[in-house]
Amino acid sequence: MIFLTLIASVLIALVSIYQFRKEAKEYHQDRLERKENSIVGHINYVLQTTTYPLTTENIPLIFKERIHELADIHSMEINFYDLKGNLLISSKAVFKVDSILPKIDPATLRILQGTIEKRYVEFVKIDGQQYRSSYSYVKDNKFKPLAILNLPYEEDTSFYDNEVKSFLMRFGQVYLLMFLIAIILSYFLSSYITKSLQIISDKIRETNFTNKNQKIVLQEGSREINILIDSYNKMVDQLEDSANKLAQSEREQAWREMAKQVAHEIKNPLTPMRLTVQSFERRFDENDPNIKQKLADFSSILIQQIDTMSAVANAFSNFASMPAQQNETLNVVKIVQLALEIFNEDFIEFVHEKDEIIAEIDRTQLIRVITNLVKNAIQAIPEEKADKRVVVVVEQIGNQVKISVTDNGKGISEENKARIFEPKFTTKSSGMGLGLPIIKNIIENYNGTINFESQKGSGTTFIVMFPIINKENN
Repeated sequence: MIFLTLIASVLIALVSIYQFRKEAKEYHQDRLERKENSIVGHINYVLQTTTYPLTTENIPLIFKERIHELADIHSMEINFYDLKGNLLISSKAVFKVDSILPKIDPATLRILQGTIEKRYVEFVKIDGQQYRSSYSYVKDNKFKPLAILNLPYEEDTSFYDNEVKSFLMRFGQVYLLMFLIAIILSYFLSSYITKSLQIISDKIRETNFTNKNQKIVLQEGSREINILIDSYNKMVDQLEDSANKLAQSEREQAWREMAKQVAHEIKNPLTPMRLTVQSFERRFDENDPNIKQKLADFSSILIQQIDTMSAVANAFSNFASMPAQQNETLNVVKIVQLALEIFNEDFIEFVHEKDEIIAEIDRTQLIRVITNLVKNAIQAIPEEKADKRVVVVVEQIGNQVKISVTDNGKGISEENKARIFEPKFTTKSSGMGLGLPIIKNIIENYNGTINFESQKGSGTTFIVMFPIINKENN
């Protein structure tokens, strides 16, 4: 409140000072115009009654005896210049070098010539004093310019300056008195109000979402305080009701999330199983001499996926988020190649520099990582795209296995890149958005990393890295 009063007072003072200065400016402007009109009228009378020919060269002769008389009558310094700005005659015998220039500045002369009224007032400041210098044309009977009339006018602002100082002094005294009164009133009012507010504040600090909250009972108080207490008591009732609903909602949400994750984990192996069955059915030939081996491979893949679903079911039945890790030493290149065999797309390319890269990792979870990344890559490519391409590369980088899955699909937008590994986040019309978070969890459990590089409209590359087994140390 005091701060607002201070701002209002400062604004009032500024507006008042501005008004004083505006009045002073208008006063000097009107005064100069009145004097100028009187002097011009007097000059016109002299020109009409003179016996000299009305030429620029005769101006000094015409006003030689009259210019001092004009200056005394009007209490103004009067100067006549020719049309090129050179001094012809002045009411002062000698010019002050620091106040009046003996020649009109060329810029001022150009401005005067360009004005419609053929009159220009120049503002200058000399030795801290403000001057107005009026320039106008003196014309003959045929309105032909003869000379330039210059009337220097000194603005005396001492009266208005004294008025401003007096106003500010009186205003400051009144403000100081009002300020002291406001402080005293504020002290008593705040003491009365804060007593009740302190009680309410203590109760609010004690309010807890998980505990039973006590209502406020206050016998005396202002209307505003009573409204605040009623609002708090209503809030306590609503808070207790919300806590009960939230507890119920959290339990339901937990079961829903559990059901979603179980469904996602079980559905994940079903897709490669379906693709494997379709591929086997399409390629089945009872006369093939290698039919027994192919049937064995087909059965092996199905058994692996069934084992995956079984592991998921067992894990969730024990309230675990992921199937337990069954680490085994295996050839990563072979497992990745085996995982890719379930896909029928002919645009999938598998690249590997070595035929054997040994690591210790769960076979089922590695297959899950590959199938999920490849499936996402396939889905990222628009159906209408002609040159579809998915490249899976397995290579050894130092003591790390690097698996990269690259597609030439739609890419990932900038706003989605930061959220790509968030649970339940997906840009697809179907799916629960749990695939990439689960993959990230699997890889990080093996001290690995998963990253991606993507360009909108060009494609995406997911890069998985995890440690290998160093044969020299075995």
